[in-house]
Amino acid sequence: MTLAASYEIEYLQCLNPEGVLTGPLPPAVPDPGRLVELFKQMLFVRTFDTKAIALQRTGKLGTYAACLGHEATHVGIGASMAPEDVFAPSYREYGAQFMRGVRPREVLMYWGGDERGNDFEGPKNDYPWCVPISTQMLMAAGAALSFKLKNKSSVAVACCGDGGSSKTDFYAAVNSAGAYKLPLVLCVINNGWAISVPRKAQTGATTLAQKGLAGGLHCLQVDGNDIVAVLEAMRRATERARNGDGGSVIEFMTYRLHDHTTADDARRYRGEDEVKDAWTREPFIRLRKYLTGLKLWDEDKEKAWIEECGKKVDVEINAYLETPVQPVEAMFDYLYADMPADLAEQRDAALALEKRA
Repeated sequence: MTLAASYEIEYLQCLNPEGVLTGPLPPAVPDPGRLVELFKQMLFVRTFDTKAIALQRTGKLGTYAACLGHEATHVGIGASMAPEDVFAPSYREYGAQFMRGVRPREVLMYWGGDERGNDFEGPKNDYPWCVPISTQMLMAAGAALSFKLKNKSSVAVACCGDGGSSKTDFYAAVNSAGAYKLPLVLCVINNGWAISVPRKAQTGATTLAQKGLAGGLHCLQVDGNDIVAVLEAMRRATERARNGDGGSVIEFMTYRLHDHTTADDARRYRGEDEVKDAWTREPFIRLRKYLTGLKLWDEDKEKAWIEECGKKVDVEINAYLETPVQPVEAMFDYLYADMPADLAEQRDAALALEKRA
């Protein structure tokens, strides 16, 4: 038999679940001291996530998409990007966005139904949250094409879930990146479930990373609970992109420890034993063990930092709760330059109802 081609998908893990390095620290982490700040950022994200869920449960926030279990992947992605890069998130990558300057109060505003939250701090070229699945992958491909045409060294990075990698938008982005050799990094965050649909029902592919092979992209599968591996994978992909070597698809293997959103009840479709097992591999355990072993972290430091995180998040929550609500007409006034007659009628009716209230 004559082979037309053959391929392999590398699996990258640097820090195993027991907190032991599988080899020397990679180039992305020349100094383990850098991991302390990233660990602190992960703790901040988890504190924010916990308080945001509590806000939703008490009626002070709309439906919210938790990021519990994703902290290493999200923070690692954000920490690997340059300010001049472009980030196209889905609706869960708060850790990456915080690293890029988005304020927690803006996340809360968005989930509280105020679109002003999408006009967030940080790089103004970053895309807003995207709830339609994987459409942001094509937007990022367009940004990457712009970078190439303008001879910029910037990189476009986009995130989707395992279910998002089954969308035509994802495949179109892969094809565009390969055909035009774009500086594009497509991050598939495989958390095991696309709402109630398990990974095994999503696709016949052995890995999700290999979906990039059809477009001629570099493909890599990574332990997404290992922030060291996340940083190294992103380093490789962004360096390739900046050097003109084209795009990458990275599959980050992690797990969704919370419901898909606060409108979901994951107990209806996944077993308790599966979730318990996932908690033994969650991202904080290994990094905490590693840093503690190096005498860079301890229980007292963590307790003090978590307390500080609580105070910082409370400041953001209060800022969100104290933000004046937009007038009802705002939902009409910014849709069209010239408002259609039927929309003008709806605006008048809404204002009339507002006056009665």
